[in-house]
Amino acid sequence: MNPLCGRCNLVVYPTEKVNCLDKYWHKGCFSCEVCKMTLNMKNYKGFEKRPYCNAHYPKTTFTCVTDTPENNRLKQQSKMQSQVLYREDFEKNKGKGFSVVADTPEMQRIKKSQNQISNIKYHEDFEKKKMGGPGPNQQPSSPSPGYQPPAASQNFHYEPTPAPVQQAAAAPPPSAGKRYRAVYDYSAADEDEVSFMDGDVIIDVQQIDEGWMYGRVERTGQQGMLPANYVEAI
Repeated sequence: MNPLCGRCNLVVYPTEKVNCLDKYWHKGCFSCEVCKMTLNMKNYKGFEKRPYCNAHYPKTTFTCVTDTPENNRLKQQSKMQSQVLYREDFEKNKGKGFSVVADTPEMQRIKKSQNQISNIKYHEDFEKKKMGGPGPNQQPSSPSPGYQPPAASQNFHYEPTPAPVQQAAAAPPPSAGKRYRAVYDYSAADEDEVSFMDGDVIIDVQQIDEGWMYGRVERTGQQGMLPANYVEAI
């Protein structure tokens, strides 16, 4: 049985049949839906199973494409894949903090340069303090145990000149009173540094720079330089 034409609904015979867009057409009926220009298999454009010429082909918008069920499914699938990748990266990097960035060769080079600059500055400041600091306090001289003051003259009109009283040397300034507690163990790496253990109390602390301090370990009595990031104020 011969099929019907997709436009005029009349019987289409094999000699004039055009099979396109899942329909059968007469050659004269296969034309543009708007301008009725006769089309062929080379110059037609199909939209919703209807033929159009190039000039009158309907313009589709982006929203029409994205709102299709297929695109919605792809969008949802991409979102799920993104969440899965995020969770994988989170589990891999959990507990590492910022080590992913700090472990790059460039960041390692910058960190090494900063450590070298800090050490150089610390030693320069220490040498300046060492060379320009005040000397040890002088203790007042005390008379020897066998010393006897001269006897007074028998002349009652004679008044001996009193000996000048020496003033005691000024006491050293009181300690700033800064106390810190060690949060890590540290072993001295230089002669002017001090070792301590986790939990030790550091007293008489003086700030040298951002990276170093000077203080005395209360447990051992030793004093010297110590790294500032190994202690916390109490």
